[in-house]
Amino acid sequence: MGENGIIRFGWVIALLCILPMCAAGIAALLGDLETWGLLAQTVLPRYIGTTLILVACVAVGTAVLGTGSAWLVTLYNFPGKRLVEVALALPLAFPAYVLAYAYTTLLDFPGPVQTGLREIFDWGRRDYWFPEVRSTGGAAAMLILCLYPYVYLLARSAFRQQSASAYLAARTLGQSPWQAFRRVCLPIARPAIAGGVALTVMETIADYGTVSYFGVQTFSTGIYQAWFSMGDRAAAAQLALCLLGFALLLATLERIQRGRARAHMRGLAGQLSGMEATQLRGVRAAIAFGACAIPILVGFIIPVIMLGLMALKADQSLFEPRYRAFMANSLTLAGIAAVVTVCAAMLMAFAARLRGGRWSTTMLLLAGLGYAVPGGVIAVGLLVPFAKLDNAIDAVMEAQFGIDTGLLFTGSIWLLVIAYMSRFMAAALSAVDSGMGTVAPNVDAVARTLGRTPGRVLLGVHFPILRGTVMTALLIVFVDVMKELPATLIMRPFNYDTLAVQAHRLAADERLTQAAVPSLVIVAFGLLPVILVCRSIGHRQTARPRLRPDAAVAAK
Repeated sequence: MGENGIIRFGWVIALLCILPMCAAGIAALLGDLETWGLLAQTVLPRYIGTTLILVACVAVGTAVLGTGSAWLVTLYNFPGKRLVEVALALPLAFPAYVLAYAYTTLLDFPGPVQTGLREIFDWGRRDYWFPEVRSTGGAAAMLILCLYPYVYLLARSAFRQQSASAYLAARTLGQSPWQAFRRVCLPIARPAIAGGVALTVMETIADYGTVSYFGVQTFSTGIYQAWFSMGDRAAAAQLALCLLGFALLLATLERIQRGRARAHMRGLAGQLSGMEATQLRGVRAAIAFGACAIPILVGFIIPVIMLGLMALKADQSLFEPRYRAFMANSLTLAGIAAVVTVCAAMLMAFAARLRGGRWSTTMLLLAGLGYAVPGGVIAVGLLVPFAKLDNAIDAVMEAQFGIDTGLLFTGSIWLLVIAYMSRFMAAALSAVDSGMGTVAPNVDAVARTLGRTPGRVLLGVHFPILRGTVMTALLIVFVDVMKELPATLIMRPFNYDTLAVQAHRLAADERLTQAAVPSLVIVAFGLLPVILVCRSIGHRQTARPRLRPDAAVAAK
């Protein structure tokens, strides 16, 4: 393939990725204004209020939990640190709705916690108060426990890249460790922390499984109810447009923060020395370990134990024909979507490399917008135009040839694969583009002087070099697709259920014990990429000399 062909194909992919957003916006604008007025008078204020409360709680919770744990494992050494700095990211393997199933079984009225309290203190139903897990607060807690690793990983990386000199200067001027952290280190790492919080907020507004199971009414649940319960596509599209605007606002703020972070780090890189962690002993070491161990215990160990016990009681086998079909469907969708998305990402990143400039930047930006868009919005945006196309083709074929074509697009898995590509293209582009940036431009020039076409340069030169990066991108997209629920629930072909859909269906019917089996399989598939990412960050050591804060302060 020639250079112009690669660039054109890259633009086709970018436009395909933003098609759902454009279609959802057009469908909303063409919808009946009476529907919009009815929504504004009835459910819209509740959707807005609940979504904002949920976003605020998750933003504050993930910021505090992720930043605090990142600071402890970066600045201090204590027994068990090597274990907890990797384990702190493990809750990322959990979909929030799976965590909700586990904690509902644990904390609900018939669960072991409340049952044990009633037996120990001889309480009746009206003798005590217990927090309601199926609430907005409960949904926020589940999302915080699953999403704080986003902030933790970015904050940890930012703290590691900071120079020790600014922190040590604050300490020598009489500031306590907490004051030096709050006034010096935290402002420097703020762009990275804000970027992580923005990711958690975007995942929060995109969540459907948790809020739906807990009965919390947000925009995501409203889109699904308008589409399926009321059969009102105009209302679903208008709700999707509201959510799309909020998501794009968050994506813009996150990109601004990322740009400031790069500019700031360019100004500091290479000038000053890194900081060596301070050794903690005794009570302080125990407190630091306990503070890091609590999120791991609550966000990973307890849910895994609960799901395991529930799965043992379910009396279900993964080798049953029904579960083999669920696993086959999930693996098929995730495998096809991962390969298609990563191949498209490689082509787009190479097209931007061939011809840089504003147009290439715009192409990559448009293709990556889908990560900030909830799966329900993408589903509505694709189903509206392709359903009309299916009906038009069927009408023409029926009139001309007497053939009933049925649902050619909306009844196949390929439209669902396009939805996955639009949703997760940003994750694949981030990995592939960063890896391609490590290949010197001279390599391309040498290959071209030897008569290689751009297509052969991509396959014969870049692909072998980027094999590890491509594998990482494939794993990330694969696991994201395995966990994805809203788009799969809306767009899946008839009688084509996945593990995520099966877990959601069983939990919606209050069969939580049976829902534990597919939930555990989803978590198992999510562990591998999380561990790989943690090991990659752990082994990425800087070459700068390290300064010990306690030695510098003692020398004052």
